[in-house]
Amino acid sequence: MSQDTGIVFQALETELVDGWRRGQPDANGQPAERKISDGTGTPCRHCMEMIEAGAPYLVLAHRPFPDLQPYAETGPIFVHAEECPRGGGSSLPAFLASTHYIVRGYGADNRIVYGTGGVVETGRIGARASELLDMDTIRYVHVRSAQNNCYHCRVERD
Repeated sequence: MSQDTGIVFQALETELVDGWRRGQPDANGQPAERKISDGTGTPCRHCMEMIEAGAPYLVLAHRPFPDLQPYAETGPIFVHAEECPRGGGSSLPAFLASTHYIVRGYGADNRIVYGTGGVVETGRIGARASELLDMDTIRYVHVRSAQNNCYHCRVERD
């Protein structure tokens, strides 16, 4: 599904993911756990695709903020254990396979801008992110799981 809204869905940086693959600690200071995918419910935050059945993946704690502060949420994410191409772009990522997600705006101070968060139908994520990014107070947007609040990706202006 293409989004013609002037936004970019950003995957996690390859350097960060490669570090975890080499054993660098996660946001909790622990090594990632290695698992084998059953093919359901394991979205890779690097390639932005679902991790296929039988493929090894890493489970780790991630904090998608530059500094510790009260709004710097930390939560579990998945990435392929083996090299995969970095995803991202203007199209809605394939790994957003649920019916709804939380879409929430953050300011230049990396804190939630109150009143911007809400549960959005997957097909409206691009439009809602674009609306939020039109606000002067919003620097970027997070897309998070509506069930578990897990971080999926960051959205910015193209």
